[in-house]
Amino acid sequence: MLLYIAKRISVGVILALLVTLIVFLMLSTSFVDVARTILGQSATPENVQGVLAARGWDQPVLAQYVTWLTHALQGDFGTSVYTSLPVGPSVVQRLTVTLSIIVPALLITAVLATLLGVWSAARGGIVDRIAQGISLVGYLIPGLLLAIGLVVIFAVQLKWLPATGFTPLTEDPGAWLRSITIPVIVLTIGGVANMAAQVRGRMIDELRKDYVRTLRTRGIPTNTIILKHALRNAGSPALTVMSLEFLQMFGAALIIENVFALPGYGSFAFNASLQGDIPVVLGITAFGVMLVIVVNLATDLANGWLNPKARVR
Repeated sequence: MLLYIAKRISVGVILALLVTLIVFLMLSTSFVDVARTILGQSATPENVQGVLAARGWDQPVLAQYVTWLTHALQGDFGTSVYTSLPVGPSVVQRLTVTLSIIVPALLITAVLATLLGVWSAARGGIVDRIAQGISLVGYLIPGLLLAIGLVVIFAVQLKWLPATGFTPLTEDPGAWLRSITIPVIVLTIGGVANMAAQVRGRMIDELRKDYVRTLRTRGIPTNTIILKHALRNAGSPALTVMSLEFLQMFGAALIIENVFALPGYGSFAFNASLQGDIPVVLGITAFGVMLVIVVNLATDLANGWLNPKARVR
C-alpha cells in the first residue's frame, strides 16, 4: 500500500512541475506588456526595463522558474503586481469561499445520487423511469437559468435567502448557511443528474453478474446483496465519477460566483487573468494543481481500499 501511495504522489509531483512550468513559459511572453500596463502609456523603454529588473523578469526564463519554485516550496508565492498583497494568503482566502460551496454540494450530491441510482437499479420498472426522469430534468435545466430562477423565488419574492454576497462561517454560521444555500442547490441538482446515471449503470451491471445470482440462490436477502456486495463493487467507478464531478463543480465556480457576487477562487482567477497579474495567476495555477492532485490521490486511495486489484496499476 505504501508503494502504491508513493507512486501516486510521484505522479502528482511530476504533473505539478509540468503544469506550472508550462504556465510560467506562457506567461513569460507577456512580461513586457505587463510592465507597460503598470507604468501607463507614457512608459519609456528605460522605465519598462527598470520594472522588469525589479521583478526579476529580465533573467533567463528557466532561472526565473527555478527561483519562483524555490520560493513557492517555502510558502512564498510572491506579491500581486497591482495590490502588492501576498499571493498565497489571498488565494487561500478565495479558495476557502469556493470550497465552502463545493464541498457541501458534493457531499449532498454523493448521498442523493447513490440513493437514487441504487433505488433505480434495484427496483426497475416505473421506479426506474421516475429516477431517470429526475436525472433528465437535472440535465435539461441550465445551471445559470436555475440559479436565476432560485434567486427570483427565494431571494426576491419570498425574501428567505440573500440574493448575493458571502458571510464567512466564523462570523455568523446562520448567515453563512443562508449565503451558500442557493449556490449549493444549483451545483447539487446538476451533480445528482450526472452521478445518479453513473451509479445506476454500474449497479445494473453488478446485479446481472453470476456472483449475485449465486448469493440469491443461497437465500441471502436482496438488501444485503445490494448494500454489502454489489454497491461495494460498484463503488470504485462511482468514486472516479465523484472526483470528476468535484473538478466539474470547481470549473463551474466562475459562473456561480459571478451570479451570486461571491469573492471566490473562480472570480479571483478570472480578474487576475484579465489584469495580467502574473504572480497571482501562477499562485492560482499552483493551488489548482495541488487541489487536483489531492483529490485524485484521495480517489485512488479509496479505490485501492475498495478494490485491491487497483493497487497494482
